[in-house]
Amino acid sequence: MSKELVANIKKQTEVMFVNAGIMLKTCNLDFVLCDMPVWKHVYHMLHSCEQWFISPLEYEKEPDFHEPNLNSLDIPSEKALSRGLLSDYLETVRTKIICYLETMTDEKLYEIPKGCASNRLGLILSQYRHFYAHLGNINATTIMETNEWPRVVGTS
Repeated sequence: MSKELVANIKKQTEVMFVNAGIMLKTCNLDFVLCDMPVWKHVYHMLHSCEQWFISPLEYEKEPDFHEPNLNSLDIPSEKALSRGLLSDYLETVRTKIICYLETMTDEKLYEIPKGCASNRLGLILSQYRHFYAHLGNINATTIMETNEWPRVVGTS
C-alpha cells in the first residue's frame, strides 16, 4: 500500500496547523469581523476542520466546552472562548487529524465515506480551502490593526 500522496498531505497539514498556531498567537481575539469576534471565527475554523476533514458522519462528539451554535458565524454567542482554550482545542484537532493521516493510505483517498458526496481526498482538500480562507481573513485583521504581516510557514 502506497503512502507517497499521504506523506505529502500530512506535511501540508502539519504546516497548516503551524500557521494556525502563529495566527492564534498574533490575532486580536476581540476584533469584530463581519459582526463576530475573531475568537468565534477561530473556533468555527477548527470545529469545521475536526468535523469535516475525516468525515462528518464519523464526527464523534462536540468539545466539552461547546454550546449550541457556538461554531456558527451567523448566530452571536454569550460565551467567549479564551486564547488558552482555543490553543488547547487547536492541539486536540491537530492531533486527531495527524493520527487519522497516519492510518491513511493513498488507496484509501479514493474511498467515499458513508453519507458523503466526496471521497476522502475531496474532504481533505475542501478543509484546506475552508481553513486557509478563515486563517487569511483572521490574519488580515492583524494586518489591519498592526500594519505588519503575521509570519507564516511555507513548504520549504
